[in-house]
Amino acid sequence: MITNVAEIRVRYADTDKMQFVYNGKYLEYFEVGRSELFRSIGFPYREIESQGYQLPLIEAGVKYLTPATYDDLLEIHATVKELYTARPKVEYIVKKKETGEVVAEGFTTHVFMREDTKKAVRPPKVYMDALARYFETK
Repeated sequence: MITNVAEIRVRYADTDKMQFVYNGKYLEYFEVGRSELFRSIGFPYREIESQGYQLPLIEAGVKYLTPATYDDLLEIHATVKELYTARPKVEYIVKKKETGEVVAEGFTTHVFMREDTKKAVRPPKVYMDALARYFETK
């Protein structure tokens, strides 16, 4: 299992008329968490793309627990729990940094595809190698 924590401060533009973070913004926050998770293991999206792969989203879910508001500093905990899967799944917990209160939980499921053919493929070896050290049994 691999987890990384990224931080993001809620911008005024992220909030709705109720002054809460707009529900659709959480998928953007998940993207920040996922991008930083992959960067932390030495496999940023830029590297994925340079290898000729893309990683589109095929499923997502969010459970909203308590609202976040303008200027809250949020932690996005992004976790990959399975290495050997054709559809990589990243799970997220969004917390207020100051209080540790959980704001939202969710997941995104992806599939690797070749950039040139737009056909789904198995996760590439370079991805498996980047994650493997976090899944070794001790």
